[in-house]
This record gives sequence, C-alpha cells and structure tokens, in this order.
Amino acid sequence: MTFADTAAPALPAPPSSLGRPPGGARNGALMAVASMLCVQLGLGVSVPLLDRLGPVGTVWLRLVWAALLLLVLVRPRRSDFMRKDLVACAVLGVATAGLMVLFMCAVTRIPLGTASALEFLGPLGLALYGAAGGRRLWALLAGAGVVLLTEPWHGGTDLVGVGFALAAALCWAVYIAFTQKVGDQVTGLKGLALSMPVAAIVTTFFAAPTEVGHVTWPLVLIGLALALLHPVLPFSLEFLALRRLTTTAFGTLMSLEPAIAVAVGLVILGQVPGPASAFGVAFVVVAGVGATRAGARSDLAKGENRENAGDAVIM
Repeated sequence: MTFADTAAPALPAPPSSLGRPPGGARNGALMAVASMLCVQLGLGVSVPLLDRLGPVGTVWLRLVWAALLLLVLVRPRRSDFMRKDLVACAVLGVATAGLMVLFMCAVTRIPLGTASALEFLGPLGLALYGAAGGRRLWALLAGAGVVLLTEPWHGGTDLVGVGFALAAALCWAVYIAFTQKVGDQVTGLKGLALSMPVAAIVTTFFAAPTEVGHVTWPLVLIGLALALLHPVLPFSLEFLALRRLTTTAFGTLMSLEPAIAVAVGLVILGQVPGPASAFGVAFVVVAGVGATRAGARSDLAKGENRENAGDAVIM
C-alpha cells in the first residue's frame, strides 16, 4: 500500500528504508544498460523461434511465461494496489504487449539496427518533451547518433517495417512513462507482476487463433528460457532504473540500444560498421554519459517519496 493519503507528518527514517533507493543515476544507468544487453541477446536467440511461431506467437509464448513467473515469484495481492494503480498497471500491460509485438514484426522486415534506432524515437521524443536547457542537448546529440547509425539517405527501406517500428516507438514512450508511474506508486516489482499478465492476455487474442496449434513441448521450454532473458530480467531492471532516473535521462540512455546492436553485430556476426555508424556510436555514448550525470531523480515534493517505502527491500 502507498502512504500518499495519510495525514501524519514526515518523520526521519534510516536512508535504507525510506525515500529513493540508494545509488542514484549511476546505478540506474547500469541497470538500464544491463536491460538493453538482455533485450539484444533475447532478440538474437529468438531468431530460430520466429521461423516456427512467427513474431506474434514468439512474443505471446514469452509473455505467458513471464506473467506466470512474476506472479509466482512476486505474488502481488489486491491490497497492494489502489484503484488508480490498477488502471496504470493495465495501461502499462497494453503498452508492453504493443511494444514487443510491433517491434518483433518490424525486425522481420527491416534490419535490427534500423528497427532499434526507429524505435528509439519514442523515448527520444519523451526526453525532448521533458527536457529543458542543457539537458535537451543530450537528447539532440543522441538523435544525431541515431541518424548516423541508420543512414536513412541510402533509401530502399521497407515502409511497412518502418511503420511497425514507429508504432513500437509510440508504445515504448507510453511504456517508459507508465513504468515510472507504477514504480512510484507500488512497492517492489508488484506493479510489473500485475502488468505482465495483462500483456499476456492482450497478445493471446492475436496469437491464439493461428499460433497455439504450432506450440510443442520443446518450444514451451525454449519460451521459458527466453522469457527469463526477455522480458522478465530486463523489464525488472527497467522498473528499478526508473526509480533512480528521470524519464529524460532514461530515454536518452535508451539511445545506447542501437549502438549495442551494432556491437553485437560486430562481435557475433562480423558486421563491421562504416564511418557514419562509428560516429553514431560515439554520439550516443557521449549522450548517455551526459544524461547519466544529470539524470538522478530528486526526492518528490510533499512527501511523495514516502510512497516508495520498502523499495530497498527488493535490492
């Protein structure tokens, strides 16, 4: 339960029990980067599953497992949520389903790096909307890096794939905003444990008519492993990161994801980036460092930070 409605004055408390979790922007940035690494690895190992279940079926299997795992491990209760929390978790679940399904559809039509960069327009737009003064420069620098990474002047891009990626970008912006909102209102990972079943139910409506019949026991076990890698671990890390970072800083840090995709391609697939891509990587790294240094969340006014009492328990 939150303490937003209590009338008692704020009392001094040990730093480990009340207020924002310790660590600030640095720990939040590390969590965000670890989350992106998990996502990229999860996408890489999902390729064989795409051929057998398709993008929607693959996402559905992962989300069903993720929902079951989080419900068992976190065990949220009705008393943990106010009515507004339930609404926010439902919106977050729908955004999560849209983000994962649309992005997976995009990568079946356009290169992973291009899809990742286009998807980043969501958090970049959120960063630009919430930024002011010098902080906006980091978002603009990251945007320049994305342009260099994708090299749109070459043309020949699949417009349907671009449309899927842009729709995923919108879902990602909503996902970031509501992840922070739910993380502030609900202790621990209980908000994630409630939003993930919503995402699984939404994808079931699209996957069940065509993909359920293709599921085999080996695919079920593969889906379990993939669910741990993505989305359970990265989404949990993002929940924790957004308690330490502003949406501006988090959105700018997400610009590292296209750069991570380029690095994975270089190390695993032997795809050597050209000069433009190399400069793009440098731009987004600099922007990420700048956002981290300026992006720690301050305590909320009027005692709102008391809502997060107990956050340190999950660390």
